[in-house]
Amino acid sequence: MEERVQKILARAGYGSRRSCEELIEQGRVKINGQAAILGSKADASKDKITVDGSAIPQAEAFVYIALHKPRGYLCANSDPEGRPLASQLFASVIPVRLFHVGRLDYLSSGLILYTNDGDFAKIVTHPSSEIEKEYLVEAARPIEEQLLKQYQKG
Repeated sequence: MEERVQKILARAGYGSRRSCEELIEQGRVKINGQAAILGSKADASKDKITVDGSAIPQAEAFVYIALHKPRGYLCANSDPEGRPLASQLFASVIPVRLFHVGRLDYLSSGLILYTNDGDFAKIVTHPSSEIEKEYLVEAARPIEEQLLKQYQKG
């Protein structure tokens, strides 16, 4: 199945789709010996895709993780402040580049999904999918009725 080359490169571990677009723009990506351009499509199972002359590794199978994120972990790929990342909880046993689907605050805990399947992540997070998400919030003091009504309106 043909798909955009930056998507294939991202799944193969070369970075985000945006950073893979930069590799293409820099002329470092070839498909069957021809320079790729933005918008180029290829079939990862049939076409020879190279970056800087080296063949890309075969794409990994899709991975899906449901993680109960404890308080004190960040849903991010990195943190300049050095706080612990939720992905570090499973990184030593799952050596695949995964990204979080949605986000939980540093001090919150709960279910967070991790995957390398961008299409799945889009379906789960996009409002058009109408997937209900439920949050339980504990407050340090009572919440005023007016504020609750405002939140219910959206």
